[in-house]
Amino acid sequence: MAVTLEAGDKAPTFSLPDQDGTTHKLADYAGKTVVLYFYPKDMTGGCTAQACSLRDVNAEIAAEGAVVLGVSTDTAESHQQFRAMHQLPFTLLVDEGAKVATRYGSWGEKVLYGRTSIGMIRSTFIIGPDGTLLKVWKRARAAGHGEAVLKALNDIKKSQVKAS
Repeated sequence: MAVTLEAGDKAPTFSLPDQDGTTHKLADYAGKTVVLYFYPKDMTGGCTAQACSLRDVNAEIAAEGAVVLGVSTDTAESHQQFRAMHQLPFTLLVDEGAKVATRYGSWGEKVLYGRTSIGMIRSTFIIGPDGTLLKVWKRARAAGHGEAVLKALNDIKKSQVKAS
């Protein structure tokens, strides 16, 4: 049974090591907005485009009070190389066995070039300071994703200002 998370749902908790072996838990980010993005593989075209898109607006995302965390099943060593090669300023988490990706509905059947396979589904979740999902991209586009995330953060902020 596939997991289908929607805005308004509670974000599944996680505890994953980063590229340096430091463990990150969702609870560590309580009170902050988290942009949690799942991507298939370090050093590939689409994933590089997506990561660089997020890198290029990372300062603006941080100015909105949000932190970016990337997640794939690659090794810590692969993440270190990917971060260094593309000067990525955010943390990359190692989801060995895709356990967290599965809980977020980001691991499953996908079609690429007409071939069906099981793997990481490019998806992004904006998690609010209280752990509630504020925005969900079930199938994110790699190109321009940073701008889409920044726009969503701005829209969320505007709607919160109106509500208060």
